[in-house]
Amino acid sequence: MASRAACDLAATTHQWGNMGFNRTQYMNDHLSEPVVIPADGVRLAGTLTLPPYPQGVVLFAHGSDSSRFSPRNQFVAHALVGANVGSLLFDLLTEHEARSRSNVFDIPLLANRLRLATRWVASYSASADLKVGYFGASTGAAAALAAAADPEAQIGAVVSRGGRPDLAGELLPHVRAPTLLIVGGNDTPVLELNRVALVRLGGIKQLTIVPGATHLFEEPGALEAVARHAAGWFTRHLGAATPSTR
Repeated sequence: MASRAACDLAATTHQWGNMGFNRTQYMNDHLSEPVVIPADGVRLAGTLTLPPYPQGVVLFAHGSDSSRFSPRNQFVAHALVGANVGSLLFDLLTEHEARSRSNVFDIPLLANRLRLATRWVASYSASADLKVGYFGASTGAAAALAAAADPEAQIGAVVSRGGRPDLAGELLPHVRAPTLLIVGGNDTPVLELNRVALVRLGGIKQLTIVPGATHLFEEPGALEAVARHAAGWFTRHLGAATPSTR
């Protein structure tokens, strides 16, 4: 059976081809490098991509049954780099850990991995001076919000795509980073969960609905809308002062 990473990579290559992207040219045009992030006694593989003069860097938290090769996250990362914002796509879990469904939905575990990756970014010479944002999809959105709620977190902005912010529970009011929730207009159950979570979130917040889109934003133009909204949010807020946690 093919690994989740291999399946995601194949889907990415297919989707980027359909959208007219030359992945090899993209990687050559920007400073991309494979990285390894130590976390909880394991090593998490990732790819750090920085434009020549990045405004900040966004860490991607993928959803369940996905990986750093998520075609949708890679699509958004491409748009961010084009908007002069770097990206770090990495695996929240090792292949072995991901086989356990309890790990896949363990929001505190995933949030801690994101915190550790954030510390790694701050210690890495190429990204040490960059402001950090989070982009989370599905359960990864809950992990991103939980990590951003940390009193010591200095997160410039958070974007959720079809996320489950409700899974961050009691941590939502502690999020001070400007947060954008993007949901498909036809993703009815998730849309309702996001509306409830929006009320509970602290700080600057916004719910953006992509008309006609379902949970995976597979409809024509839907993922492009996600990328456009995310790029606008990050470029606006990563250039501003970090919100106070007090």
